[in-house]
Amino acid sequence: MRRSLRRAAGLIGVVLLAGCTQVSGTPGPSPRVESGAQPERLPVDLHVGADRSSAGVVVSGGFPAPYNYGPTVLQDGGQNRVWWCSQLPGIGPPGDDVLQAASSGIDGPYTASGAPAVPVFTGQPGGFDGMHTCDPSVLKVGDRYYLYYTGAAGDDHAHGNSIGVASSPDGLAWQREAGGAPIIRPAADARRDNAYGAGQPSALYLGGWFYLMFTDTTAAGAGWNGAGQFVVRARNPEFSEQVEALTGDGFRPAGGARSRSVVDAFSADWMWVPALDAFAIAHQTADGTTITFWDRDFTGHPYPAVLIPGPWQEGPGLVRGPGGTAPVSTSDPCGTVPLDVLRATASRPSPTDIRHFGIDVTGFDGCATPQRAASVLNGFAVPSPSRTVDVLHDGGKVRIERRSVAELLVARVLDRRITAVDELPVVATIGTGAKALRAPNGEVALLDDRGRLWTVPPEVAAANGSPVTDVPQPEWDSRPRGGDLRR
Repeated sequence: MRRSLRRAAGLIGVVLLAGCTQVSGTPGPSPRVESGAQPERLPVDLHVGADRSSAGVVVSGGFPAPYNYGPTVLQDGGQNRVWWCSQLPGIGPPGDDVLQAASSGIDGPYTASGAPAVPVFTGQPGGFDGMHTCDPSVLKVGDRYYLYYTGAAGDDHAHGNSIGVASSPDGLAWQREAGGAPIIRPAADARRDNAYGAGQPSALYLGGWFYLMFTDTTAAGAGWNGAGQFVVRARNPEFSEQVEALTGDGFRPAGGARSRSVVDAFSADWMWVPALDAFAIAHQTADGTTITFWDRDFTGHPYPAVLIPGPWQEGPGLVRGPGGTAPVSTSDPCGTVPLDVLRATASRPSPTDIRHFGIDVTGFDGCATPQRAASVLNGFAVPSPSRTVDVLHDGGKVRIERRSVAELLVARVLDRRITAVDELPVVATIGTGAKALRAPNGEVALLDDRGRLWTVPPEVAAANGSPVTDVPQPEWDSRPRGGDLRR
């Protein structure tokens, strides 16, 4: 395990293990969360219910590892995929490793290639991460996965912690990016007894930006004990293009002191919640996982914080969509947001026994405007005024004549119209029996009323009564494109 550093929190001492994100004991008082909303724009109170938790441990790896913690969770391709920090004998250098497993349900069982887990990332001798790779945060943008992690070359204070990034086509075989060098180093703006440095990253992708939230105990904006979460964003996953840091004046070109923290905490995770039009930051407090909300520009808290209760020993991993966006409720997408976390709950003596805890929040209208409705309902369908069905896709509506066909393309067809959706443009109409083309590689597309191709699962053409014509690759490539309706 990486060196441990003692810090105080209130009147209670806790331990932060640096290369790992281990926090044992109680973190002290909950962080202060002051609303930044203007008097005429008071925060919207959320209703909390549907408390849930797993019956027991859901992620363990099945190996004789001394610890299992720091999970990151993606709902991806019908599975819940989890990566976490552990230590396996005989795998790479002696130090922290990243394991992976998957399950069709949040409560498991999680497996990989017939085993409880597989090791997928470990230290690279000679690199900044030569001994420890821990605190994974995984995104999927397009067809590529990105792993952000804490790396350290050794156990003594001189090595410090920095943040690296790797990429993968499948989330299993990883290639270090940025030449294997750190993408975030300690700021060294302030000197404290806590020399942990920069680590515990959490990444998301929003509006063409890669966002990264992380701990830096050497930053000017960190608390007296080193606690604090800092935010940078960039146009590329290596954080080398158009890099901006969150400051007291919003996002500004990076390079100055890290002076603004978004929450007084160690080891946090976050996601973008379209239905709330807000960031949700999960961090551990005395009674469980507190969720703090920030608006898009980090100017205020649009909602008071909520709590996912239950035991814990180390920071949470939110269940997120591929880009770090909150999962959408299939039963009530406009009025319910499920908040679920995996977190370590026991210490032997290091954090282990990862369990699932969750709540639902309600009491808001997530489809109040056309823009929010388009974001929340992307991949859903609603009845249209013309007795057809509108599939919501990338800010517009694809009008499908047969409901049975729409049901094959979306997460759910809602039974009622959403008023705000009426203002979104109809970008295509696909009628019953519309012509279909098949490429040499087997891809199938339906032609809309403008002759554009909309890629669909092969069974959709049969359900739509569409005759399929095989075409050579040049003809397929020359056709105008509508979009990809495959889920």
